[in-house]
Amino acid sequence: MNEFTGLSAARVHEYTKKGLTNRVPDKSSRTIGDILRANILTRFNLLLTVLAVVVIIIDGSPLNALFGLAIIINSGVGIFQELRAKRTLDKLAILSAPKVSVIRDGRILEIGVSEVVQSDLIQLKLGDQIVVDGEVLDSSELEIDESLLTGESDPIFKHVHDQVLSGSMVVAGGGVMRADKIGAASYSFELTHHAKKFQRANSELVSDTNKLLRWISWLLVIVAPILVFGQLQLDYSDWRSAIVHATAAIVGMIPEGLVLLTSAAFMLAVVQLARHKVLVQQMPAVETLARVDTLLLDKTGTLTEGNIRFEAVILDDEKNGAKVHAALATIARRQSSPTNDAITSALKHIKPQPFTREIPFSSARKWSAIEIAGHKWLFGAPEVLFAKHRQLKMFQDAKVIAAGGKRVLALVEVGAWTEAGEVPNAIQPAALVVLSERVRRDAAKTLRFFAEQNVVIKIISGDSPLTVGAVAAAVGLGNIKVFDARDLPDPTKSSAQAKKFTQLINTHNVFGRVQPEQKRQIAEVLQKQGHVVAMTGDGVNDALALKKADLGIAMNSGSPATKAVAEIVLLDNQFAHLPHVLGEGRRVIANIERVANLFVIKNVYSLVLALAVTVAGLVYPYLPSQMMVISALSIGVPAFFFALAPNRQLYRAGFLLRVLKFAVPVGVVAALAMLLTYSINLSLGVTRAAAGTSVSIVVMLIGFMVLVILAHPVKAWKLGLIFACALAFVLTLVVPSIANVFHYELSLVALPWTFIISAAAIVLVNLISQIMLHKNDAH
Repeated sequence: MNEFTGLSAARVHEYTKKGLTNRVPDKSSRTIGDILRANILTRFNLLLTVLAVVVIIIDGSPLNALFGLAIIINSGVGIFQELRAKRTLDKLAILSAPKVSVIRDGRILEIGVSEVVQSDLIQLKLGDQIVVDGEVLDSSELEIDESLLTGESDPIFKHVHDQVLSGSMVVAGGGVMRADKIGAASYSFELTHHAKKFQRANSELVSDTNKLLRWISWLLVIVAPILVFGQLQLDYSDWRSAIVHATAAIVGMIPEGLVLLTSAAFMLAVVQLARHKVLVQQMPAVETLARVDTLLLDKTGTLTEGNIRFEAVILDDEKNGAKVHAALATIARRQSSPTNDAITSALKHIKPQPFTREIPFSSARKWSAIEIAGHKWLFGAPEVLFAKHRQLKMFQDAKVIAAGGKRVLALVEVGAWTEAGEVPNAIQPAALVVLSERVRRDAAKTLRFFAEQNVVIKIISGDSPLTVGAVAAAVGLGNIKVFDARDLPDPTKSSAQAKKFTQLINTHNVFGRVQPEQKRQIAEVLQKQGHVVAMTGDGVNDALALKKADLGIAMNSGSPATKAVAEIVLLDNQFAHLPHVLGEGRRVIANIERVANLFVIKNVYSLVLALAVTVAGLVYPYLPSQMMVISALSIGVPAFFFALAPNRQLYRAGFLLRVLKFAVPVGVVAALAMLLTYSINLSLGVTRAAAGTSVSIVVMLIGFMVLVILAHPVKAWKLGLIFACALAFVLTLVVPSIANVFHYELSLVALPWTFIISAAAIVLVNLISQIMLHKNDAH
């Protein structure tokens, strides 16, 4: 590649000034304007604003419009959380940003993807993701995988003058290309930037929440006019009072904090994971974390530290030592990789030899080849090179060494080779190269955690099945069943082979000599059986499976192509962070379900009570200011802390149905208790204000009981929070100055029935929780 000089610094400066760069609109995070609009311009904020303005105009006092503070609080907290997450993601995105090697002024420079300019010459090497479209100017057996673009799984050889597309990746060989189409003009602009795009969670959980909000919106459209009309027909002192009471009912039906707390829970997960050096590249990944029940692990870099150490060269014939060492030194220097780098370092005193031909290593072939001074050498997996000669002593030696957990590669000499990637029948064993990897100290503990969480672990590696099996034993994987992936049937050939493939995947948990396409097929088969699959990897051979898996987890030390398709990147390459990843996902889902119960209960009892008083011809029991107290102390404040609290509850499917099964009957019981309390106390001759105060007491007592139920597992801080909210409510009732502000009026005549009905309602709520929540736990 020395014959290429590339662009001059002056030409690069010229093109940069003209805007001919690979810079594209930044999609790594949402803009501040996007964040402000998304949190302020919502349909519920609009409705609350209109209602607050109407109440202020009609009532003349801002007190009953205090519910409008929910707009400021919800929007403010939401904006703060998103800005915080944006800063975190932007900083971490810099740490994992891919680099490109370009040739300028005859020198190879490493620059950011956005710094590539028109006509730049880009050096391509194993594991690179191609970031622009262009023409190949030099090819050293360059093989490109375009499966992420076209779905075609077979690598494509690229020769001089062939076109390559952004979004594809280098799986073997190397070369030089010219950047012809850059930035937004490149073929896969959307694809290559989608992985970095900051987006609101678009997931099953949020989809169900949005469905719930749509239902509530339609109910508001239907019920609100009926309620307003009904209240205007009653014997109010004036129509203004009717509107104010109707507003209280409508406000009660608006789940003003649910969207905020859902978003806040997701944002907190992103920030918390960032503290553990985990970059979430797509927000939906946070929920997927909790649903994972199967984890596919690559060996190198995940269970092991990824630093390959050279152990020894075992020669077949000592007389050929010089020739063999020279061949190994030459092969290792042709392509940089952890394995080759370890060999190069050990043989640094040996000068590489000139060669006439080569076939670069690829994960599909499992070997590379080179011709030096008429000698043709193949270097790669012993199982592949000795496939037709398993009786040879060198192969038997390789098996014994691999069974001890070492990585073993073989060097053989052949008389001829074929371009089809097949090993010739006639081979002459030359040497074994023994390498080792250190098992991560925390790997056993991490696997033990996943076993306790009922997550199935399968190790899939391109290494020898014996080596992988030994490593699996070293990290404490239980019930180890090893399989050589070269013996797996092709599931695309027939239904019978597909069935056999599925059976073998289900009955084994360690696979060696797995090809990239097989990793993808394994993930696909597990998904078809209903499993939620996560996959970890660092090499370009893992990219297909990472893309196919429900959740792709890449090491930051991995290839650019692998990181680009992963939803999560472990920035410090620590496998031990995965329990934090799983824990955050489970916390988000469990807490959002807990919070959704609170809001739906309020919506149900507000709706039922509004319809009931309209049918019964009663004045709505309380004012907007009183509704604000109920919402804040029995829902808003506790929900905020509950949504962000630690929670290790296992994921269970059916979020929305489970919420409705509990919240709807509890909401109906609360509404009936409120209506009964209101009617009885009015019949006893107490004032309307005192009867309304009794209704507030009933709904608060039921609300606190619901909080205790949803607080499980009970912690001291949760009970303290509930007690603090209860104390605050008592103060609003008994402190005259506060009670007068909120128009509360206690009546000794009303209190007995109030507490009797509350007690009965609490018993019913407990009964519902025993039936519904325990039934859910059983499922």
